Amino acid sequence: MPLSLVWAAEWTVLPSIGVTGMYNDNLLMTTQPHDATYGFWVSPAAELTGKTENLRVSSQAKVSFASYYGGDPFNFTNYFLPLSVRYQTEKDLLAFTGGYIRDNTLLGELLDTGLVVRFTQRNQWTANPTWTRKITEKLSSQAGFRFNDTSYEDASNTGLRDYQLYGGSGGLLYQVTEKDQLQLSGTYMNFHTINSPTPVRSSIPGVNLALTHAFTETLTGTVYGGPSFVSSTANTASGNVTAHNTVWLFGANITKKFEQTSVQLEVGRSIVPSGVGLLVQVDRAGMTVSHNLTEALTASFNGFANKTSAISSQASAQFPEQHFLSATPAITWKFAEWWKVELSYSYRYREVDGVAGISTGTATSNSTMFTLSYNYW
Repeated sequence: MPLSLVWAAEWTVLPSIGVTGMYNDNLLMTTQPHDATYGFWVSPAAELTGKTENLRVSSQAKVSFASYYGGDPFNFTNYFLPLSVRYQTEKDLLAFTGGYIRDNTLLGELLDTGLVVRFTQRNQWTANPTWTRKITEKLSSQAGFRFNDTSYEDASNTGLRDYQLYGGSGGLLYQVTEKDQLQLSGTYMNFHTINSPTPVRSSIPGVNLALTHAFTETLTGTVYGGPSFVSSTANTASGNVTAHNTVWLFGANITKKFEQTSVQLEVGRSIVPSGVGLLVQVDRAGMTVSHNLTEALTASFNGFANKTSAISSQASAQFPEQHFLSATPAITWKFAEWWKVELSYSYRYREVDGVAGISTGTATSNSTMFTLSYNYW
C-alpha cells in the first residue's frame, strides 16, 4: 500500500473522557465471607479515523485509571488500543482488526467465558487479517488468519497460564438471492500454553456452514454449524496424555430494528481459550435491547447466560462445569450536545458443579455503576 495514499487520507481525531463510580457487593464472585467493593476510574479516550476513496482506518484508543477499595485495594491502569483497517477495490477487500488490550480478568475474561480467574491484569495482542475476492457477481472467496497472544501478571501466584493461539480459515461466500447468503468455510486453530507446569497443546480443524436470510429490511437472521475435531496433548510427569474429541459448534442470531427500538437475540456454542490453561466449550444465550425513550433518553438491557465446560473427558476430572448469568439494565441521558450520564445495575450469578478439590457452590453479585462522560462526536 503506497505511503502517499495513507498520508493523503482525511484524518479526524475526536476526544472524550469518562468518570465512573461503582459499587459491588461481591466483586470476586466468591462463596466465602467478603467485603463490598467500591471502585472509581477515569477514562480519557480518542476516536481516530482516516479515509480515502478506497481506504478506511479507525481506532478508539482509551486509557482507564482504575482504583478499587474494600477488602484488598487494587489499582490498575488499563489500555485499549484497537485498530481496524479496510482497503477495497472493485474485486478485493483487504481488512485487518486487532490491537493491544491491557485489562483485568474481571472486565474481559469473565464476560467471555463466565470463569472467575482471579483478579489480575491481562495483556492481550490480537491480529486478524482477512481477504475477500469477488469471483463472480454472486460468488466470492474468503481467507483469514487469526493470532492471539495472552499473558497474565503474577501468573505464578494466581495459577493463571499464558497462552498463544493462531489459526486460519478459508471458504466461499455465495449470494443465493437478494435475501439469502450462504457461506462454507474450513477452519484451523492451534492453542498452546506457555508457562504451565503441565503444558497443553491443542489443534482444531473444522468445517462450518452458515446461512443468512434478510426477512425484511429491518429483520435479519443467521444460522450456522459444523464439526470441529479437537486433538489435545498434555505433558504430565508420567508422560504425554492425548485426547481426541469431536465438538459440534452451532449458533443462531436474529436482529430486529424498529423505529425507536433494536433487539438482538443469539444462541450458540463456541470453543474459547482461557487463562485456566485449557480450551473450554462455552454454550451461550444472550439478548440485547435498546430503546430510545426520547431524543435524549435511551434505555437498554444486556443479558446472557453461559455454560462452560472442558472439551476432553480427561480435563473434566479437574475442571468443573460452571454456569454464569449476567443481566444489566441501563439508562443513558444525553443532557447536552457532548455530555451524557449513564446509570446501570448488574446482577450476576455463578454456579460451580461439585468436583473433588474444587471450591463448589453458588455465588451472586449486585453492582451499580454511574458514569459521566464527555464525547466530542
